[in-house]
Amino acid sequence: MKPAVVALALLGLTNACQNASAAEGYEISGQLRNAAAGTTLHLAELTSSQFVERGTAKVDAQGRFTFKGVLPVKEAVYQLKVDEPNQVLLVLDNKTHLTLAGDAKNLPASYSVKGSKDSQVMQELTQTLSASRSQMQQLVQRYNTLKQAGRTDSLPAIEARANAVQLGAARQAKAIIRRNATSVAAGFATLTFLSPDEDFAFADSIAAVQQKAQPASPFTQALAERLAPLRATAIGTEGPNIDLPTPAGKNLSLKSLRGKYVLVDFWASWCGPCRQENPNVVKAYNEFKDKGKGFTIYSVSLDQKKENWEQAIAADHLSWPNHVSDLKFWQSAGAAAYGVQAIPQSFLLDPQGKIIAKNLRGPALEAKLAEVLK
Repeated sequence: MKPAVVALALLGLTNACQNASAAEGYEISGQLRNAAAGTTLHLAELTSSQFVERGTAKVDAQGRFTFKGVLPVKEAVYQLKVDEPNQVLLVLDNKTHLTLAGDAKNLPASYSVKGSKDSQVMQELTQTLSASRSQMQQLVQRYNTLKQAGRTDSLPAIEARANAVQLGAARQAKAIIRRNATSVAAGFATLTFLSPDEDFAFADSIAAVQQKAQPASPFTQALAERLAPLRATAIGTEGPNIDLPTPAGKNLSLKSLRGKYVLVDFWASWCGPCRQENPNVVKAYNEFKDKGKGFTIYSVSLDQKKENWEQAIAADHLSWPNHVSDLKFWQSAGAAAYGVQAIPQSFLLDPQGKIIAKNLRGPALEAKLAEVLK
């Protein structure tokens, strides 16, 4: 799950500017607990790549505040911020009149809004994900404590719990989005709170609703653009072929491995998370390579230097023979074919070359292989 504030800066959205009539305007009024008199609140609009401040308000001695004015766009996502840890997202237009209440020291988990259906959807999503993020932080702390104490036998249970928390949060978020699929907040949340490339079918279904319900929303446009390159690698489609050089200089085609289950694994020697995941991939390969119809790995490196690539293969004991790279970094033809924008990333293909799973890690990869290689 992506933290909203980080994800927002990466969206590349374009808001269509539209002047509001002089008679229109928005108003946000509210009251915050634990906010000292004179505390400045900031209201900022999400533009193409950042939040742009549109107004400020002072809290009075009773914690009350009011924002009022005319917005520069028809409808957009805004951030109301006390400070960095205490900020929330609202959906505003020039007819919005909403009230907000909460604890200034714990705003994301405590706030409530009235008067804006889209902002209420955003509140429900924010608090669902805030709860899961709190659980994850506790699990990470426990994991690190046990690891430092050498109690590695307890770590798999914590990893399993963390996976369950993430899956549960994703299910809850999807349920909220599905119930409110016609709202602007649904398009925004599908882009920022979920991962369209990991759940293409769900994101595509929301995009179809948004195209009809919110055709002018910048999030509808951004979601359509994000999904377009993912159609080639949706679950159930035939994985695009890759034909790149091995370390020996001879091209090896992905299609040549038909008949086995194949993990198409995108990685690089310079990628820390990739190197950390490699022991899990090695373990899965050694356990399943000779079972059922067979399992192998087709590793596509985004390295630039051949010597670094080869040294990492040896150091990480990547013993399967199917290693390819055109040494073109992010311009890799293989990465382009699969729409890869971050690594590690992987796709599991069945013996007919169809994609049956994506981005399986550790126990999840082993569980899937155990299921299909009976």
